[in-house]
Amino acid sequence: MLIEIPYKNGDTVSLKLSSGEEIVARLESEDDNHYTLRKPMVLIAQEKGLGLAPYMFSVNPDNKFMMRTASVSCVSKTQDEISKQYVATTSGIAI
Repeated sequence: MLIEIPYKNGDTVSLKLSSGEEIVARLESEDDNHYTLRKPMVLIAQEKGLGLAPYMFSVNPDNKFMMRTASVSCVSKTQDEISKQYVATTSGIAI
């Protein structure tokens, strides 16, 4: 039987928050109380489909972000197409 790991440190992950927002970010680490994230972006609806916008505008996007696990409803590895868009948006590198 093949055991699939849902996500690991360094992956682009999607987090659904208790508030209803969906965040896409690079997972640095996690423990029982926090997710440590890099460059979190929030999904937004645009005319041509989904887009990404900074999760917080008043901070340096290169900072590490601590998200309490109690604030997260679920987390999973991000779908490939959204992950590519995230990398292009946060790094300027088109995949």
